[in-house]
Amino acid sequence: MLELDCGQRFAPELDENFFTSLPSRPGVLLLQMQDVNAHPYLARTADIRRAAERLLRPPETLSKRLNLREVASFIRYRVTGSKFEQTLTMYDQARKSFPHRYRDLMRLRPPALLKVNLRNEYPRCYVTRRIRADGGFYFGPFPSRRAAESFSEAFLDLFKIRRCQIRIRRDPEFPGCIYSEMKMCLAPCFAGCSKQEYDVEVGRVLKTLETAGSFLTREIAGQREAASEALDFEKAAALHKRLDKVSTTLRGWGELTRRIEEIDAVILQRGSEEKTIVVFPVHAGILAEPLFLRFGELSSEPKSVEGILRKVLEPQANTAPPKAAHHNPESAESLEDPQPDTLNNLADSAAEPEDLPATYRARYSLQSAPAELTEHLSLLSRWFYSKPRDGEILFRERGWPYRRILRACGRLLARAVPPAKSSRSSSKPRS
Repeated sequence: MLELDCGQRFAPELDENFFTSLPSRPGVLLLQMQDVNAHPYLARTADIRRAAERLLRPPETLSKRLNLREVASFIRYRVTGSKFEQTLTMYDQARKSFPHRYRDLMRLRPPALLKVNLRNEYPRCYVTRRIRADGGFYFGPFPSRRAAESFSEAFLDLFKIRRCQIRIRRDPEFPGCIYSEMKMCLAPCFAGCSKQEYDVEVGRVLKTLETAGSFLTREIAGQREAASEALDFEKAAALHKRLDKVSTTLRGWGELTRRIEEIDAVILQRGSEEKTIVVFPVHAGILAEPLFLRFGELSSEPKSVEGILRKVLEPQANTAPPKAAHHNPESAESLEDPQPDTLNNLADSAAEPEDLPATYRARYSLQSAPAELTEHLSLLSRWFYSKPRDGEILFRERGWPYRRILRACGRLLARAVPPAKSSRSSSKPRS
């Protein structure tokens, strides 16, 4: 994805010319050893030249600092324009050079997610760090496990699906768990509800997560209006209080937290070259090949930046009918017809109760989980929740916001960039 595109041989007797030719810029460097069986040295740095001098200059007397002057033979490096580009470059090179321990080198930890295990006869929602194509519904990522658990506790208080891990036997003589005693669960463990009633409640949970809470808000608001029209003001007041509780819970809803198959976005970063923006597409939580928008070159060529973005973000649009090209990408109504709300009234559905879990699995289950999905989500959440966060991210809702992307590119190019350190020569153009 992001290669080390510059390099030169290291000769100790010509070290001054060698160091002078290296850029004093942030980036990633890799030192190859004279012994072909030796592992290379890989690092990211705020100054490539200074890092090379620290590793390759003659060592100081009695110094315990790592020195590779006598064993290094070649340096390869890449100048990066942002921390995000630097992190991804480091990740790609670590996977190539250290395939068995690159996760430890990058300190990659699976992100915290919410999971609804739809393969269970009576699904429950819980926090996990493991992503598998096991028919589950995955929602996230969250900044930390503590944040996920805190949100989960407040969110599940709005519903009555089970939270216990006991084996469901539907035994009327079973005393039940503490949640059923507090009337916070439909109590399938002692047949406190029918299978269809429990499936309807699971559907409400799934639909609320899928719609960022708007499904539950509309549902309660509609019930409140109906109670007011029926002059049942006591019930309307209770529903209004419940709606306030829902709003309070949803206030902690992060912009990145969503169904992981729907994490479609573009991350915009300044490039290392002048007047360059690097676009990192994210499709279903997986980072795709970056696109380099060199506005200095594009300004003199008859090319549409939006057209370039469309080819990358919507490759299937090239085979679409010509009529589709006239749709306004900023208009959600013109791009996608509203989907039928199949979960609004599951209790009145013509499907048999035993068919409802199959409906859930067909619509909500994770169908595939590539090996890099967890790693890319980890890198994405690490950058997104970092403070301060450089660059910008724009999500695809019903269509790609091309105009907003172009405006964000303009903002990034307009921001002041600290001048680079002077050097007599450089392998990459300075920004």
